Amino acid sequence: MTDISIDTKPKPAETTAVAVLGAVSFSHLLNDMMQSMLPALYPILKSSLGIGFGEIGLITLVYQMTASLLQPVVGLAADRKPQPYSLAVGMGFTFVGLLMLSRSSGLYMVLAAAAMIGMGSSIFHPEASRVARMASGGKHGLAQSFFQVGGNAGSALGPLLAALIVLPHGQHSVAWVSLAALLGMIVLGRVGGWYSAHVKARAKRAAPVHDTGLSKGKIGLAVTILLLLVFSKYFYLASITSYFTFYLIDKFHVSVGASQLYLFIFLGAVAVGTIVGGPIGDRFGRKQVIWASILGVLPFTLAMPYVGLFWTGVLASIIGLILASAFPAIIVYAQELLPGKVGMVAGLFFGFAFGMGGIGAAVLGELADATSIRFVYEVCAFLPAIGLLTVFLPNLRKASA
Repeated sequence: MTDISIDTKPKPAETTAVAVLGAVSFSHLLNDMMQSMLPALYPILKSSLGIGFGEIGLITLVYQMTASLLQPVVGLAADRKPQPYSLAVGMGFTFVGLLMLSRSSGLYMVLAAAAMIGMGSSIFHPEASRVARMASGGKHGLAQSFFQVGGNAGSALGPLLAALIVLPHGQHSVAWVSLAALLGMIVLGRVGGWYSAHVKARAKRAAPVHDTGLSKGKIGLAVTILLLLVFSKYFYLASITSYFTFYLIDKFHVSVGASQLYLFIFLGAVAVGTIVGGPIGDRFGRKQVIWASILGVLPFTLAMPYVGLFWTGVLASIIGLILASAFPAIIVYAQELLPGKVGMVAGLFFGFAFGMGGIGAAVLGELADATSIRFVYEVCAFLPAIGLLTVFLPNLRKASA
């Protein structure tokens, strides 16, 4: 299972793309599967620690902020001086965080564990996204989708593992899940070898510079719009990933296990949407995908708070499928908007996404405590309307760097 064969000799991207993309996507699956154990544990932690929705939002905020604030810094540092083996180091932080989480008996220890897991994410994502682009063979959207779908699949598996392993056997069983980090470190060590050889080979030839033809003002406006779109997407996703189980339990009186299954179905739809978004962007343009995915989900988010259990599951799946297709297109669009800053862009947008998820979880948790969990979904239903801003994004010249 751990025999991952990646040739570390520098070769053309076309001959190495499949092995390297498969390795980073698989590592992304392991990474996000372990990290998604934290929100999957919320019902257990809420009961065992006697905390409210506000404290749950605080846990998510600590995780998301540590996962977000360091990412642009890591990405910018990698643009200047690549660190091929930092991927394995990031996985090590997640390993330690999960061990801490398995033994946490109070809120402060849970917060410390969440911070460790977040730090692992902040190191992993910018560099792994960079590797995916290096191995893309010019198909940047496809490579970004393939990389991200590993993470989405892992996020979907987290609640399922929680339902099958942690709920029956208790919080301490999280320690067994952390063993996946050891496998991830082995895989990423091999990826680091390829990455190092690729960087050395590329340093021997001058990298082409692509001009977007846009002024700094227009580039700044476009980046701002993209960040607002990420805000709308991840603020809404925070309402699902952190509180969907509570919403289903409160409104439809389903069991904890059944609510985890619905969350798994939603996250599975997110995974499908992610893998579809990148290739469609390669073929029809990033802007078109961004427009359709953010604004196109609005009718479904508006309807979901007012339907029964069956249609809630159906609409949640449609929302996940459509909404998730935007992020690969946004990442590649931004990388083409700012050529030569691949790591910084990945770190900025992954970090901002995590940060918005954390802030969203904290704000929505307080809102749920002050009003009701149902009211949260009635308010969040309007967030995708921000997608109207897509009309102001410029059409970019195709870049292949």
